Amino acid sequence: MFRFLFWCALVVGIVIGVLRATAIRWWRVPSDDPYLTASVSPSIRPGDLILLWRLTKPAFGDLVLCPEPKRPERIVIGRLVGEGRDEMEVNGGEIVVNGRRQNIESSCPIKTFSEHDPETHIEVEQRCNIEDINGGHFRGEIPPSSVRPSDVKTTVPEGDVWLVSDNRLYPYDSRDFGPVPRETCKELIFFRLVGAGGFFDTKTRNQYIP
Repeated sequence: MFRFLFWCALVVGIVIGVLRATAIRWWRVPSDDPYLTASVSPSIRPGDLILLWRLTKPAFGDLVLCPEPKRPERIVIGRLVGEGRDEMEVNGGEIVVNGRRQNIESSCPIKTFSEHDPETHIEVEQRCNIEDINGGHFRGEIPPSSVRPSDVKTTVPEGDVWLVSDNRLYPYDSRDFGPVPRETCKELIFFRLVGAGGFFDTKTRNQYIP
């Protein structure tokens, strides 16, 4: 029995090692960057231990992790919504790509969530909807009484991608740092192993992140 368990552990270790070297890596969302953590909610939250896929090129609609173009030591996370020569419009919470407006499918299972304003640190309640960008994902809405972010209308340069934050009230995306070279966006976020509450927080454990 001991020999069987040893060989099982060895095989599992080898498989994990090969995957870690070629296809995946795990990463914990930082808790000390209020701009980043506000921008990615409600899809992921500070303290989450997530898996990143890097074997295939991220595609339209994927939630990707990239270095910020002007400050490569800084990490940014955003939804890939535009590629080279795409005509992009971001109007508050809405995204229009090549004249096509991205649709809202329904409300999230938990209809509201709270996020801290990265400037004032005041907690703000937001509504959560599911947006269809090549598959449904969570999107934080802009409350009626809030100041909405600046609109943008642009053409994505060839070889670049355009990122938009899932939290439309507190974006930290291409409206701030511009288009991102596609070659630097090599990893997409696809799974949460555990949340900030740890393994015994079953509500945030072992979840696919669209």
